[in-house]
Amino acid sequence: MNGTSASLNEARMVAAGVGRGLMRVAICPPAPLIHRLSQALAGSAVLVGAQDCHAEAAGAFTGDISAEMLADAGATLVILGHSERRAAHCEGDDLVARKAVAALRANLEPIVCVGESLAERQAGQAEAVVTGQVRGSLPRELAGAVFSVAYEPVWAIGTGLTPTLPEIEEMHAAIRATLREMFGPDGDAPPILYGGSVKPGNAAEILYAAEVGGALVGGASLKAADFLGIIKAL
Repeated sequence: MNGTSASLNEARMVAAGVGRGLMRVAICPPAPLIHRLSQALAGSAVLVGAQDCHAEAAGAFTGDISAEMLADAGATLVILGHSERRAAHCEGDDLVARKAVAALRANLEPIVCVGESLAERQAGQAEAVVTGQVRGSLPRELAGAVFSVAYEPVWAIGTGLTPTLPEIEEMHAAIRATLREMFGPDGDAPPILYGGSVKPGNAAEILYAAEVGGALVGGASLKAADFLGIIKAL
């Protein structure tokens, strides 16, 4: 819940600094900015996404936004199951999975988030929690579809703390193994993003770690200079 129309200038600066290479860059603003951002970035290499969607296409759900509405506004991707949605809005794996189906229905690319709390990691449950979320949050309809999984250790978001590279690689390997278990050979395709206090200063070592296929960037994406610093780390 950050950003107003003034933030569009930051997005334009990001677009101006991004080339048309193999790397994919997307900005997922608050819903009121999606249409204006899609217009501002038209013709650029930067994609526009959303931060959440409702599982239903329409109905008496005051204040909610369907995947179809997001697509109509100009979004092509949508983040689902972010740790803040899971914690503050009590969203469980089943609801996240239904939202992923909704995203596919509207031709949006889902980015499904998973991650453990500090208490779960300290209790030695991190891998079991995360792989359980992968199994519960990714519906069978995703087989053969284009989607991403984002691993975000909850205890690292906005705290300045970051797992060690071996810890990141270990979790990403466990997620990849679970994707292969669920989807067979198709489980090799989805990129596994890392999200958790990614900054220009640590982006390069994280993004070149095994099975890290990109980054889900939070606070550092609010300023073009910081976001471009992460992008250029690739």
